[in-house]
Amino acid sequence: MSACLVEGSREGCPMRIERDICGDYVLDPDELATKLCLSADELRRRMKLGLVTSLVEAGHGDDAGLHRLTVRSGGAVWRAIVDARGCVIQKELRERAAGSKSERRSAPAPQKPRQPGS
Repeated sequence: MSACLVEGSREGCPMRIERDICGDYVLDPDELATKLCLSADELRRRMKLGLVTSLVEAGHGDDAGLHRLTVRSGGAVWRAIVDARGCVIQKELRERAAGSKSERRSAPAPQKPRQPGS
């Protein structure tokens, strides 16, 4: 799924995210660029290079009917929780500190113990 950011037009809904006819979330790249602290041109460049990723997760149990949208570019991560009406009920922006890594590192492969005399 891709993630139309539309400023709120519904009562009690300061920000809405629209869906297209296929049900996919659609974010306005100019608005998204602002959220990621980038210029619109830089965001488009990164998108063309495949440096922007998005993820949509459906809530389960107590969170049923909610979706979490996550967009990553470089060290910036923008997340929004969207209800069934398309209203953003929670949002956040995280920026990874320069030089830090948020990716998981895999543990080194276990070494076989050395046999005496080898």
